[in-house]
Amino acid sequence: MSEHQRSRRHAAGFRCGARTYSGVKTVHIAIDGPAASGKTTVARGVAQKLHALYLDTGAMYRALAYLALHSGTDVDNGNALARLARLQPIRVKLDEASPLGFRIFAAARELSDEMLQSSEVTAIVSTVAAHAEVREMMVRAQREAAEGVSVVMAGRDIGTVVLPDAELKIFLTASVAARVARRKAQLQAAGVEVDVRRLTQEIDERDRLDRTRKVSPLQPAPGAHVIDSSDLSAVAVVDEICRLVLAAR
Repeated sequence: MSEHQRSRRHAAGFRCGARTYSGVKTVHIAIDGPAASGKTTVARGVAQKLHALYLDTGAMYRALAYLALHSGTDVDNGNALARLARLQPIRVKLDEASPLGFRIFAAARELSDEMLQSSEVTAIVSTVAAHAEVREMMVRAQREAAEGVSVVMAGRDIGTVVLPDAELKIFLTASVAARVARRKAQLQAAGVEVDVRRLTQEIDERDRLDRTRKVSPLQPAPGAHVIDSSDLSAVAVVDEICRLVLAAR
């Protein structure tokens, strides 16, 4: 992002609903939650309402998982993964013009959403993300991406580790049944055949790995607002977070 773009964003302030706050230089919103809790959709919606940038940090771990798959790197070896990330640095570019709101690069190569969301990547991303060596590198890059800009960042340790001083911290959760239904709908919309039992097992396993890893386990950040989205639409959750933003100002 150019300095001109940064200054324009700062001068505009941010808007939530019908209210605009001028003179606000930056606002950081942290949205954490388990797999398929809806945090990606919600974070993108909140960013649009705030006129802020958006970053799904999970895409960065998926990028490294993709590189590991295609280089034969052992995903159980944190040092090897960190070495791979140094050889092919993963860079994020916050970009409002992109359909995702950001672009992911490995060295000079841009990685598409199709590459990052493959079933093969999904199967190993929690293992890749569990290594301290990997998380240290990713957290540094994520903090750098947030410097000087208003951003809504989604992940699993944003409020606890990446942006512990965020103005608003959200922990978005949902029942396993609701999350399975959402992921099933996403996959079917993409033309992927779904085995519900296997999908449930995959989500249960990702939950277990995320909550029991030694480094940055998945948990609500101190002071986070916990929102159960099991019976809520994405629009309703975005509106609730927008209300919390207004209350926090």
